[in-house]
Amino acid sequence: MRDTFDLSAQVIVRCIAKVADAYKLDKKTKREFKLDGAIAFDDRILSWKTDKQMVSIWTMDGRQKIPYVCGERQKRLLESRIGETDLVYRKGNFYLLAVCEVPEPTPSDVDNVLGVDFGIIKLATDSDGQSYSGKEVEAKREWYTDRRATLQKVGTRSAKRKLKKMSGKQRRYQTDVNHVISKRLVEKAKDTTRTIAVEDLTGIRKRATVRKSQRAKHSNWAFRQLRTLLEYKSILMGVHVLHVDPRNTSRTCSTCGHCERANRKSQSVFACKSCGHTQNADYNAALNIRALGLVKTPMVSGSIATQKQAA
Repeated sequence: MRDTFDLSAQVIVRCIAKVADAYKLDKKTKREFKLDGAIAFDDRILSWKTDKQMVSIWTMDGRQKIPYVCGERQKRLLESRIGETDLVYRKGNFYLLAVCEVPEPTPSDVDNVLGVDFGIIKLATDSDGQSYSGKEVEAKREWYTDRRATLQKVGTRSAKRKLKKMSGKQRRYQTDVNHVISKRLVEKAKDTTRTIAVEDLTGIRKRATVRKSQRAKHSNWAFRQLRTLLEYKSILMGVHVLHVDPRNTSRTCSTCGHCERANRKSQSVFACKSCGHTQNADYNAALNIRALGLVKTPMVSGSIATQKQAA
């Protein structure tokens, strides 16, 4: 291999390792590798010069010093870089993927729980009553849906290229929205020394009953991604996240505890059939999630506010 392809010994080692790793996953299927496929580099064939924002990488034309761009957060994370670096080619751009070992902050003693309810009309609502509207997201989703249908009817090569490009834009927009929501929730919990309680969303797409008119919205929104972002940001900031049973959180009155399907008067309104309490349905669910979280969370002595006081 070294003589045939004029590669360095270390690059050959990395190529063999890539093939071996692929067949560890599935030994029966014959694997094919793209010419521009990702490959892992160790420090002997790719070294970082973080002070100059540059990497020195081995190529068939000798070592090349190549500048890279990144944000301030990535600069700080690179100080904790360990192990190999992946070089990935996507849509005309090269990306460096590095593994960083970041120590987990020690979670502080918590004084309370912040309940969070995820939804469609309101993407998230917390037990303080703050909500994150999904109106703009829905408008974007409808625009992309209509535009996609139009391009699919056209069927030309140009239309197919636009479809592919548009798909990437939609995913990036959705991810950005989830980043913003998760960051704000974690920062609030951190600033107020609270644990975050969320519903266990395992199997939510199969379990939840959704109106026919809302199925596209429900299927499209990245529930799992939002929770994943919330959890990893919480780890970095020393905030604990716990999962509670989601059953009946939308049907139970946060004031008297009465549970009945008819309590959910509409998508947005909760009206208790027992005590007459009326409230925004998402806020009511967030308060119930908070109450379940309180049961599962050890608190600092004398620090717990009642549900009504916290509301």
